[in-house]
Amino acid sequence: MVKNKLQVLIEGAIISALAMALSYIPHSTGISSIEILYGIVPIYIYTWRRGLVAGMGSGLVWGLLDLILRGLSSGSVLNVWQGILEYPLAFSVLGLAGWATPLIQKKARQHLSWGLMMASGATALIAKYFLHFIAGVLVWGSFAPKSMNPWLYSFIVNGGSALASLIFLGIVLFLLRPVLGRLIKG
Repeated sequence: MVKNKLQVLIEGAIISALAMALSYIPHSTGISSIEILYGIVPIYIYTWRRGLVAGMGSGLVWGLLDLILRGLSSGSVLNVWQGILEYPLAFSVLGLAGWATPLIQKKARQHLSWGLMMASGATALIAKYFLHFIAGVLVWGSFAPKSMNPWLYSFIVNGGSALASLIFLGIVLFLLRPVLGRLIKG
C-alpha cells in the first residue's frame, strides 16, 4: 500500500512538472488575454487514472509552480488574495474532473466515453475559470477598456479562455483515442 501511494505521488509530481513545462509553449489566441491551457490534458488523464484527490493535489502543485515561476516574476500577482485565488486554488479545482473517475475507469475496460470525459473536463474548467472570473471582476476589472463593464470584460476573457481550452481538450482526447484507455487504466 505504501509503495502504491509513493507511485501516485511520483506520478503526480511528474504530471505537475509536465503541465508546467507545457505552460511555456505560447498559448495565447488572437486576443492576447484568451489563453489555452495545454497542461489540462496530462492533469485530466492523471486525474482519471488516480482520482479526484490526487488530481486536485497535482493541480495544486502546478498552481504553486505557476505562481512562483510565472506569476510572481511577470508581475501578474497584484495582492496575496488574488495570487491564492488565481494560482493554487484555481489550478487545484482542475482535479474536480475526478468526479467521473470511477465511471471513466469502468468504461475504459470496455469502450471509453468521450462525452463523459468532456463533461468532467468541462466541469473542472468551468470551476477554474469561475475563480478567474471573480478575480477578473475584483482585481483586473480596472484594466478593462474604459467603456466596458468589468463583469462583461472578465466574462469575455475568462469565458473565451475556458471555451478555447475545452475545444483543445476535445481535439486532443479525440486524437488520443487509440491509447487513452491504456493511459487511464495504467
